[in-house]
Amino acid sequence: MLGSAVGALTAATLTLANVPDPGQGEAPPGMEGFLQLLSWTKWIALGVCVLGLMVAGALMAVNARRGEGGEHLGRIGMALAGVVVISGAYFVVGALA
Repeated sequence: MLGSAVGALTAATLTLANVPDPGQGEAPPGMEGFLQLLSWTKWIALGVCVLGLMVAGALMAVNARRGEGGEHLGRIGMALAGVVVISGAYFVVGALA
């Protein structure tokens, strides 16, 4: 049993060692416009999220009543989650392009 496990591990190691390196790669021709549009979209979306944080903070200051802290925290959490999702998506697409 140990011999078969060592054999399988050796075969897997040899298979992984023979994988070719595809290199850094480059974006196809004509992608500059798409990447610029993606960059503009990212900054607009992040601006909307920052405005959402400002509005949530203003509503928290103006409508400060007992028991509504959870609702305000939920709004702030949703805006921050949007920032994380937008930034993460842009990072992944930028890494792939």
